[in-house]
Amino acid sequence: MKRLLVVAEGATLAHVGRPLALARAAMAGFEVVLALPAAYRWAIGTLPVATLDLDAQSPAEFARRLAHGNPLYDLPTLERYVTDDLALMESVQPDCVIGDFRLSLGVSARLAGVRYCALGNAYWSPFYSAGGSWPVPDLPLTRFMPVPVARWLFNRVRPMAFRSHARAMDDLRRKHGLSDLGRNLMRAYTDADTTFYTDIPSVFPLRGAPASQRVVGPLPWAPPVAHPAWWNDLPSDRPLAYVSMGSSGRQALAKPIALALVGAGFRVLVTADPKDFAGHPLIHAARFMPGDLACERASVVICNGGSPTSQQALAAGKPVIGIASNLDQFLNMDALRRAGLGELLRADRFSAVSVASGALRALGDRVWQDRVLAAKGEIEALDASRDILRDVALYGPG
Repeated sequence: MKRLLVVAEGATLAHVGRPLALARAAMAGFEVVLALPAAYRWAIGTLPVATLDLDAQSPAEFARRLAHGNPLYDLPTLERYVTDDLALMESVQPDCVIGDFRLSLGVSARLAGVRYCALGNAYWSPFYSAGGSWPVPDLPLTRFMPVPVARWLFNRVRPMAFRSHARAMDDLRRKHGLSDLGRNLMRAYTDADTTFYTDIPSVFPLRGAPASQRVVGPLPWAPPVAHPAWWNDLPSDRPLAYVSMGSSGRQALAKPIALALVGAGFRVLVTADPKDFAGHPLIHAARFMPGDLACERASVVICNGGSPTSQQALAAGKPVIGIASNLDQFLNMDALRRAGLGELLRADRFSAVSVASGALRALGDRVWQDRVLAAKGEIEALDASRDILRDVALYGPG
């Protein structure tokens, strides 16, 4: 039986959820070892998988770097990662290592002679076209100039900035005798023997990509949390909206969003501190709730624009409104917007009224709803875990 080492970097919950979903599926035919930061052990739930602790940059540091437009990893961090990766592979002796944004595996797996597969999003592939100029994320410059001007400036400086962000990875590769990636950030983020993009193929098409880069569909995962006490007693007197700003969104926006939705005629499910909504009969809050089931119950989903919750919404056949702040969220929601599946709003231009207006449009826009149902059908026809594991089984001993 082949042995897989699945590595969850833990920069955000998404980079833990996808490896967990794949590890769960792999246990039926592989010997699986899961490495993840100790802070995320709760996410394993009752899954009987062998685990190892993974040293990783904290989510807070990752978010700080992201918010300031700084490189996400410096060379000393990547060097430490390589050392730790090699120790993990020496201990586990895997036939294949599968990583989610553990960029150092592009070096360490090659040094160890172990096949390396990466999980990622297609909008970071060198073979993906963003449909013209890139959207400008929430940056200091967007707070004091009009967005069209900021977008023009961002696209002027982006190539140089991306080269700067890719420098540490190229330095790491050269230090270990590997050829660099030409200061290409998209190559640095997606380099692997095989890269699997966990997105909807029709929404995120690749152009001219080799067989080693494939869009395989979402890897659905929801945290192992109990239903809130009120879960089975929700009235059906109003349309239901689900609000989740996620682990990398602006949680402070959840309250004004929920209140605006109530004012627009909705009953609201929201992942937030219940104390913030104590006594409000139309807002049902919990710190955690099963997002997939919440999307199924809701008529419209409002999130931070990231792929996990937006994919849950589309898998349930529900329109999604993304309030994006970082570039990853903007790239995801910009594609959904162009496909007619979602509405993109800016966190740095936040308006609760705009969110409520968008939610009302989602209820009445038949074209939007039909497109979302078509996306649901496409997702139902896909099985990303099966396709990834079938590919893994083709290579190496075992």
